[in-house]
Parts: sequence; C-alpha cells; structure tokens
Amino acid sequence: MFLGLDLGTSGLKALLVDGEQRTIATTTIPLTVQRPNPGWSEQDPAAWWDACLAAIDTLHRDHPKELAATQAIGLAGQMHGAVLLAADGHPLRSAILWNDTRAQAECAALEAALPNLRQITGNIAMPGFTAPKLLWLRTHEPDLFARLHTVLLPKAYLRHRLAGELIEDMSDAAGTLWLDTGARDWSDAALAATGLARRHMPALVEGNAPAGTLKRDLAARWNMKTPSSPAAPETTPPAPSASAPSDSATPSSPSAPPASSSPPPQASAPGPKKPSTPSATPSPTSGTRWASPSPPPPRSPGGPPSPTTPKPS
Repeated sequence: MFLGLDLGTSGLKALLVDGEQRTIATTTIPLTVQRPNPGWSEQDPAAWWDACLAAIDTLHRDHPKELAATQAIGLAGQMHGAVLLAADGHPLRSAILWNDTRAQAECAALEAALPNLRQITGNIAMPGFTAPKLLWLRTHEPDLFARLHTVLLPKAYLRHRLAGELIEDMSDAAGTLWLDTGARDWSDAALAATGLARRHMPALVEGNAPAGTLKRDLAARWNMKTPSSPAAPETTPPAPSASAPSDSATPSSPSAPPASSSPPPQASAPGPKKPSTPSATPSPTSGTRWASPSPPPPRSPGGPPSPTTPKPS
C-alpha cells in the first residue's frame, strides 16, 4: 500500500493505493484562505496539520488493515508559500501563500540587488515566489524576521510534522528564487540578497529520493510498522522470495519483516545537497516520494528550467 498526501489551497487530499495503483480510498479535508488585506493570501500551518491528521485518521477508521500495510508516503502540495519557523520549530506567523501579491515592490528591489537573478534561478521575480515575500517581511515585520530560524514551503512543513525533518525537494526549491538550478543547490548570492543564509534553508534532495521516516508515535496512531517493529512470529521460516525488494530504504536488520510482509513507511537519510549526477530540471509541479521499494532509474540531465508561474498543485 502507498499513501499520497496533497496539500492544496482549498483542501488536503489523502489517497491510498495498492501495488497495482488501484485506488483503495480517498478523502479530502477542506481548507480556507484568510485575506486580511487586499492582495494578501494566508493560511495557518496548524490548519494544514489538523487536516492531515483528520484525513489519515479517516483512512485508518475506514480501511485500518490497508493503511497499516503502507510501505511509503508521497507528498505533493501548493508551491511558493513561505512557512516561517522559529528556533523551536513553531510557525512565527501565518504562511504567505503562492497567490499573495503584496511583494510587488520587493520583486523589483530583488532584481536590482542581484542583476543575474534570472540566470541563476531560471525564473523572473514575481510576488508569488518565496524570496520576495521574505524581503517584504524584513521591511514590514522586522521583529519576526529577526526571529526567523528556517524557511519551509507548505509541503515541507507537513514532512516536518510527520517525520521531524527539514528537507526540501528540487522542484519546490526551484520556485523560491533561491535555488541555483544549474548547480542544483541553494544560491548564496540569492539568499544574501534577501538577508538570509544557508542556515535558514532546509536540506535539498531530488524529488524521487527518500526524505524521512514517519515518527513512531504517528506510526502507532495508525498502526503502521516502524523500523524497530519486530517481525511477526513465524512457525516456519518463509522461503526466500526472488522478487523481494532490495532497496536501501527497506530495513535490512535481522528484526526487519520478511520479504512477504509490508516494509515500514520509512526512508534512508537524505543524500548530499549537491548530487554528483544531476537529473531532470525542476518542474513547476511538485511531489516528493519518501520511500520506494523500487526507485525509478536516474533521469537524463537537463538544462536550466523555463520560468515557472506560481500556481497550486
């Protein structure tokens, strides 16, 4: 079984599919947008987390056996939004969303401060992107800006709550105006132009790379296996399976479940920030797979992406 979570602007959707990609169940928890001023668009990250719990709880209630067999969790979601975390990991304010237009002036200021921004990031500065929002914050909410510890995008915030990790994939990162798309790494120059540094950024992984392990308390809540869960007792040891997955994300310790059992929804540690073999260019839609029993082969290298327009998933 595989669980997909899509954090949209109007709702959080959860999808449970089997190994043949047949839909077992789906549910959507609606979300609302707050518009405290003209052109502003915000959401409370706590509402995303409540919706995530409610969606998976619903699947657990209606399909407990299938959900318990989950092998991997995939994340997708709205891009470009700024989730601003304090040192304790809690949001400093409501998230500023992809369709917020308050940072018009900051876009011009950013391109003036860094004339080669478009060459570095592959994008034109637009108010929907993340970097101009941080320039706005530095000017209009300087006390909050001074307390800023980490900037995440919406889907990465869900991963943070599910797995305790601060990780971003290349696709979402390409929509921030901080990613050097040629190097597939954060741009120090673009970060400095908004008063930030690498310490404010999450780690980077490719979109098909493992990126976290579900927290044990959440795994227990939904009766999912964790890496430390002992295998069910067997009266007769099962015969080796020629088709058993051999991916590194599957536990290989003696206490791991046999090949015929469902592996836990986990992943190995994220890879380096600068992969030695670039894969395809970041796309304007975003999704991160946490683990896979059979990862796809590497994609062919690509050049800098075309400009992306802020949009939801």
